[in-house]
Amino acid sequence: MAKIQFFGAAQTVTGSCHMLTIGNRRFLLDAGQFQGPWEIEKLNYGKFGFMPSNVQGLILSHGHLDHCGRIPLLKKRGFDKEIYCTPPTADIAMLILMDSAHILKEEFVWKQRRLTRAGIKVKEPLYSIEDVYYCLNLFRRGVPYNRKIAIAPDVNLTFHLNDAGHILGSAQIVLEYREKRGETRKILFTGDLGDGNRPTVDDPAPPEKDIDALIMESTYGDRDHKSYEASVEELEEAITSTIKRRGTVLIPTFALERTQEMLYHIGNMKRSGKLSKRIPVFLNSPLAINITRIYEKHCDYCHMFKSGRFDRRHSPFEFPGLFFTETVEESKAIHGVTGPKIVLAGSGMMTGGRIKHHLKHLLWKDSTTLIIVGFQAQGTLGRRIIEGADQVRIFGEPVAVRARVYTINGFSAHADRTNLLAYAKKARPKKLFIVHGEPDAQKMLAKSLQKALPATETHVPRLGQHYPV
Repeated sequence: MAKIQFFGAAQTVTGSCHMLTIGNRRFLLDAGQFQGPWEIEKLNYGKFGFMPSNVQGLILSHGHLDHCGRIPLLKKRGFDKEIYCTPPTADIAMLILMDSAHILKEEFVWKQRRLTRAGIKVKEPLYSIEDVYYCLNLFRRGVPYNRKIAIAPDVNLTFHLNDAGHILGSAQIVLEYREKRGETRKILFTGDLGDGNRPTVDDPAPPEKDIDALIMESTYGDRDHKSYEASVEELEEAITSTIKRRGTVLIPTFALERTQEMLYHIGNMKRSGKLSKRIPVFLNSPLAINITRIYEKHCDYCHMFKSGRFDRRHSPFEFPGLFFTETVEESKAIHGVTGPKIVLAGSGMMTGGRIKHHLKHLLWKDSTTLIIVGFQAQGTLGRRIIEGADQVRIFGEPVAVRARVYTINGFSAHADRTNLLAYAKKARPKKLFIVHGEPDAQKMLAKSLQKALPATETHVPRLGQHYPV
């Protein structure tokens, strides 16, 4: 009998990490960082709950930090086996991890400078850039969609990856193994499921049939998104009305997927004449710039390239008036450019990165428009703003919130409640484990699923909890 144990994303959104044990073989599904307020992030500094040296392999669903962000820590503590993932995920994960190591080092230096004088000992960074380099040889081969890979012949364990439609190269993970009695059992891990109808990625593949256990994300398990078409219209209206006022549009974007989607839509506005080609658009994120180049490198995984509308010579992510600002000096120079202008910068939840500098300069001006197009976790600056704060603290200073704030949730790369329910009903698993969601979202989704699938054993696991599968 196999078992699944949950070491992350259990009754919380981040830190995805689940272990499948068959006999004496152990395989991880993801190894992500916990993100959010300190009571969540401090989990990164604790023990994994298992011996990394005893893990025979890691299957990575995609390259977001909350799914890959503890790989260097896993390596430091003894893991030295193969990481299985799609080719785009391997490239993206290394960029994300390098950026994470850089941020961890910067935060450590800043805290050390401020807190050591007060007699407070500062924790060392989770890992260094060198630690990330040591992980390179763990990504030994890219695994394309639908190719079966035998990873433990002695226990007849194989897996394959299906498109999750979430970001470039994201995958659903399907594991099959044969029990001693000869019965074949099948486990499906959704990773993060996309919502479909997106220009950058294909729609999620339907779930496999005859599923014994389904491990499913639940980020938006308690609500539906606004339609994608309506969200694009709202984005365009927010941009054009701000440009008419000669103001500044600030878009906090996640470097991966949301940035490329925003570039596509802003480019479309310029190509169609809705936006003047002279309006400057600044992509102020070295990480987002590099990931955009990965989208072009792996264009065979990218929907908009496969559709035939674009090619390597005519990228959907490039258009007149677009400036890639990579250096600190270029970033600072944006403040001297008078409006109208559009600035895309990370981080997506406004917890760090260059967007905070723009917010400090512009959030208090009523000529500014702040367009929020991504999930804002509890405890983040972005969450405080969308909940209506009149004033926030940025770099220790109070800043009034006078900008016009648009929250457009239809751009989410996560499936909404309706699509999650439809997916689970198609899979009809014998057991269902709900992960990667805030408690209220998970409870509501679990209640709906118990009603829709009364024959399915539904669980919302706690951290460390394990179940037979």
